[in-house]
Amino acid sequence: MAKSAAWQRKAGKNPEGGLNAKGRASYKAQTGGTLKPPVSAKQAAKSPKSAARRKSFCARMGGMPGPMKKPNGKPTRKALALRKWDC
Repeated sequence: MAKSAAWQRKAGKNPEGGLNAKGRASYKAQTGGTLKPPVSAKQAAKSPKSAARRKSFCARMGGMPGPMKKPNGKPTRKALALRKWDC
């Protein structure tokens, strides 16, 4: 039985939110798409292009429906991603 791609499994996910380098590489290999790593507020201050990308992500992801915490009290992947991007 074949395994699913790393970006769909725990191996490709960053525990702090988003995908790690292995996850981004497997996504590119499977779909041909290019994913960039998250942009923090500190990085966004250095580049207007990065700042615009961060602002766009925060606007899109912040408006997504769904809870910020799981029933057990831990943050969801959505909450982790927003925290990683400093939204």
